[in-house]
This record gives sequence, structure tokens and C-alpha cells, in this order.
Amino acid sequence: MSIIDNHKGEFAKAIEHFQTEIGGLKTGRANPAILDSVRVEAYGAMNPIINVASVNVPDARCLVIQPWDKSIIKEIEKGIIEANLNLNPVNDGDKIRINLPPLTEESRKEIAKILNQKTEDAKIAIRIARDKAKEEVIEAEKNKEFGEDEKFGLLAELDKQVGAYNDQIKDLADRKEAEIMTV
Repeated sequence: MSIIDNHKGEFAKAIEHFQTEIGGLKTGRANPAILDSVRVEAYGAMNPIINVASVNVPDARCLVIQPWDKSIIKEIEKGIIEANLNLNPVNDGDKIRINLPPLTEESRKEIAKILNQKTEDAKIAIRIARDKAKEEVIEAEKNKEFGEDEKFGLLAELDKQVGAYNDQIKDLADRKEAEIMTV
């Protein structure tokens, strides 16, 4: 197993974290992922909303939260409000509806700025993992674990893989930006 293979988990974790981060961005379409940050006080503990209710998307602009235990519906409503997502939950007694208003051009641009920041953060995480792997390759060559030719081969392979990860981040960001900017 090569030094680069030892760091693939770090690269994969950076991509996975980026996907999770951008999944929660509003796009003008109903997406249950926007509720990922919501915590609900139930049974003496704070729980993610998916642990206490099902979240459905009946149409493009509506989310329906159906609690498994009807007695915690007020706590779910409170959790949504306290999450500061600019959502207005409507309590129907046995379920909560959230109607998502269409995004304005200004709010789309603000969300696109947030997406660009998250994209840059993901690229930084990839660079940090690359730098760790690069240091290990250089250190191993200094310790005579392999020759200079193999060091340059490993560094070229590392750069190739980092390029592929950055392309993957760019592709994910481009698709999300298209989704955000679509009216």
C-alpha cells in the first residue's frame, strides 16, 4: 500500500463533507436536506429531526413533517423556528407543513456566494490532505525507503489524484449553482 493510498480516506472525507454542506443550501425547490441542522427536544435529549419524524416532499415548494409521536409536534415546530432557516412551519395538528417561497434574484446570488465559500473550503481541505501526503513522500525518500525517481513518480500520481478530486468538487459545485440559479 502506497503513501497516497493511506490518505485516500482524508480526500474522500473532504468530498463527503462538501456534499453534505451544499445539500443543505436552499435552491427554491423543496429538499429535506435543508432540515438537517434542525434539532428537536424529545425524550430528554436533542435529536435530529429525522430521528423523530419523516420528512416528505409532496410538491416542488412544500415539505411535510410527520412526527412518529404526535405529542412532540410542538417541539418539532419550535426546533424548526430556532434553527434560523427562515422557514415558517404551519402546524396542522398531526403534521407540519413548510411552504417554501420562490427565491428572489438577490437571495439566489447570496446562496451562490455561500456555495462558493463552501467550495473554497473543500478545496482547502483537499490541499491540506495533499500537503500531508507530499510531506510523507519526501520524508520517506530522505529515509532511503525508496529512490528519487519513485518520489517524483509518487508526487506526479498525487497531483493527478488531487486534480481529479478538485474536478469532482467543481462538478458538484457547478451542478448545485445551476440548481440554485434555476428559476
